Amino acid sequence: MTERQTDRAVAAFAESRPRLEAVTSTFVELITGMLDEAGFNYLSVTGRTKSVGSFAAKAHRERDGRLVHPDPLSQITDQVGVRVITYVHSDVVAIAQLFTDSDQLAVLEDRDMGRDTARQGRFGYASRHLLLSLSGTGAAASYDPMRCVSVQLRTVLQHAWAEFEHEIRYKGTVPPEHAPDLDRRFTLAAGLLELADREFSVIRDTVSESMGGRAVSGDDDDPRISAQELATFLAGRYASAGWSRTEHYAWIGGLLLELGITSLDELSEVLRPVDSAWVTAQMGYRYAAGAVRRLDDDLLERFGERYVQLHGNADRRDALTTRLTRLWTTRKDTPLEPF
Repeated sequence: MTERQTDRAVAAFAESRPRLEAVTSTFVELITGMLDEAGFNYLSVTGRTKSVGSFAAKAHRERDGRLVHPDPLSQITDQVGVRVITYVHSDVVAIAQLFTDSDQLAVLEDRDMGRDTARQGRFGYASRHLLLSLSGTGAAASYDPMRCVSVQLRTVLQHAWAEFEHEIRYKGTVPPEHAPDLDRRFTLAAGLLELADREFSVIRDTVSESMGGRAVSGDDDDPRISAQELATFLAGRYASAGWSRTEHYAWIGGLLLELGITSLDELSEVLRPVDSAWVTAQMGYRYAAGAVRRLDDDLLERFGERYVQLHGNADRRDALTTRLTRLWTTRKDTPLEPF
């Protein structure tokens, strides 16, 4: 590709960028919905559309006198990007599996940068990079910027390291005489953060295991079961489940209130006839569903269509109906009696 052809590709990208911004918003909404529906506890989901300047710089990049991307419009695959920040590394793995199992998305590429770095015997950049396409294009489909998104999955500690390292190396000027010492310090920091990530996982697991038997008081002015009470109760009922986002405990507390359930004693009685292990097995999760999602499944099994029709479920009735059908078509006995 000549310089003029590259410039034309940059101009074409600039013309398409407003449409790509809409695609970015669509993917942020889709991925956020998938994580919330699955019950993951994450810090943030953000999106960005590549700037014209960044695209141009990448399109003109050369190595050994040759363009790195001779066809930039099809080879620069991060034109639409979404970044998911989690708290612990196990959630990075689980979310990647969620995308792999999804019938909404197809995984075109999946690269674990942390694993690649570790194989070289080094500490450094650690992030999971996936190139996803809307389903229907197939796993072997070519890149289409209007249907594809580049997703970065990383923990909050990995994100802190990557952002600071990028700020120093790419936006700052490192004197050559200081480069070896800074390389060593970045490597040391990466190793410490990897250790901290492991310790955070142990802390979360320890706290989750110890929450089951604790008594927690709620707010007397709020008729809902409090988020903290629910978190403690669900940690005991679903010991293998991951934590859900704080606001999701409050959200499902509102659904419980719609059902007339205002205490943990009432909730325990309602759930008593539900075989949670069977319900989870029918859902076929290949990741550890969050505690709120597990309760959501059990309430769906317990109340059926009544649960689907709750006001708080208005925006997800189709998804709930699909899940309910999956439960009831695999039952060997009759559905549970209404509460």
